[in-house]
This record gives sequence, C-alpha cells and structure tokens, in this order.
Amino acid sequence: MANKENKGNALGINWFPGHMTKTLRMMKAEMDKVDVVIYVIDSRIVASSLNPEFVSFIKNKPVLYVLNKFDLCDEKKTLEISKNLKRENAIVIKLDASKSGAGKIVEPLILKLAQNKIEKFRKKGIKILPRAMVIGVPNCGKSTLINNLCKGAKTETGNRPGVTRGKQVVTLKSGIQLYDTPGTLWPKFESDETGLNLALVGSIKNEIVDTNYLAKYLVNYLSKNYNNELEYRYKIKLKEKDAIEILQDIGKIRGFLIKGGEIDYDRTCAMLITEFRKGLIGKITLD
Repeated sequence: MANKENKGNALGINWFPGHMTKTLRMMKAEMDKVDVVIYVIDSRIVASSLNPEFVSFIKNKPVLYVLNKFDLCDEKKTLEISKNLKRENAIVIKLDASKSGAGKIVEPLILKLAQNKIEKFRKKGIKILPRAMVIGVPNCGKSTLINNLCKGAKTETGNRPGVTRGKQVVTLKSGIQLYDTPGTLWPKFESDETGLNLALVGSIKNEIVDTNYLAKYLVNYLSKNYNNELEYRYKIKLKEKDAIEILQDIGKIRGFLIKGGEIDYDRTCAMLITEFRKGLIGKITLD
C-alpha cells in the first residue's frame, strides 16, 4: 500500500507488498542454483527499472539484459542509457517479447552465457543444460517472454503489475529450465522521478498513485523533451503554457466536458496516461 510518510517521494509512492519481501528472499536462496540471469527491463525506463535489491545476490552471474517493449521507446535515448549495462559476462539485447519468434533470439544467448559451465562439465563427460532466472520490476514483460520461449501460455500473464506470485519453474523443449519470479520493486525509491516513471509504465498499481499528478508530471516531461509528439497527437500548441493549461486544451480537443462546459480533468488525465502506455503519443523514453 502507499506509504504517506515516505518523504523521499512527493506522492508517497512506496508500493512494496509483503509478497515482494518473500520474493527477494526466495530469489536470493535460489540464485546459487542458477547459471544465467535474464533481467527484463522496460525500455522506456531503463534506469528506473533497475532494482538495487537485486545487486547483492546477482553478483557476478552472467546476465542477459532484455530491453523489452523496445517498440515503444525512443531508440537513440534508450540505447545511450543502456550502455551502462554493458560489462564482462553480460549481453544486452532489444526486444518486443510479445512478438512471435522473440524466444528464438533469447534461447541461444542463454546457452552462450552458460557456455563456460557447459564446457566444464562436458570435459567430465556430463551433459548439462543451464538454469536461468527471469527477474524484473512488475509489468515489464517477464511472463510474456517466458510464454514466447515456451511457444504457449505456460505461465499466467496480464497487463497489470503483480500477476505472477511465487516461483514458477518452466522447462523448455531444449531442457533449459526457466525460473519465473514475481515482479519486484524495492522498499524506498531514491527519487520522485523513479517512482513516477515506474507508475507511468504500469509497474505500480493505479490505485496507489494520484492519476492527475502523474498526468501533470508526464505533460511537463513531454513538453520539454517530446513537444512535437505532444502537439501532433493532440493537435494543440504548447507555446508557454503550463501543464494544467495543456491538459485543458487536450480535454477540450477530445470533447471531455462535464456539466457547465468545464473540462473533465480526471478523464483527460486518465486518457493521456493510457495513450502514453500504448505508445500512441510516440516513441518515448522517460529516463
């Protein structure tokens, strides 16, 4: 639930239910059994998607960073930010996990990252196939990727955070085992922007966040960084208008009016966030 005393965030965004604490413990306990970590990241918020709690137990494990939902992001900006992910024993790829064939890209990379261990046991006459743990924040597309790898709906998915609960182990036809874990956040965000970015892409439940505040944050960001996309989508002129004036213009253009001819502010804000999430405003990166 939201923690109203969290002074680290203007909105008090601090969604860290009890099951996430249990998930972190489970992931830490299971990590020794894992050969490769598949870290699924929402390409629109690369930096905000990185959970600092994961660092302590991933350590030097080989990591496949999957920049998921790449079709929705500002490619140039996202690739620049993702340079920070590159290190020895890590591979970074861009992907749309919902597309057919995405699994064919990922599976050989799991084998590549685990090659040293596979070769070590092969010399002893033992054939092994790696185990990979799939991790990430809620709603980043982990289960969608696993379903694609399995070529069928083997795990439950949804367009809301918190669908996967508890560890699920899925075995591919090749014998590779995938550990699917629930999307997990961390107890306290270091900045307002991190919480707001996570909320905008749907990694935090809508009920936790003030939608109108979130929409104003989005408008401010878009007017500074993607003003052309914002003007084109809603057929408005930004000029020197503030976020509230811009939202009023958008509501008027869309015909979102209430009794007395005033703008339906709630409906306008909800619509703006929905259209951002669907990529209708344009290819946008928030971090």
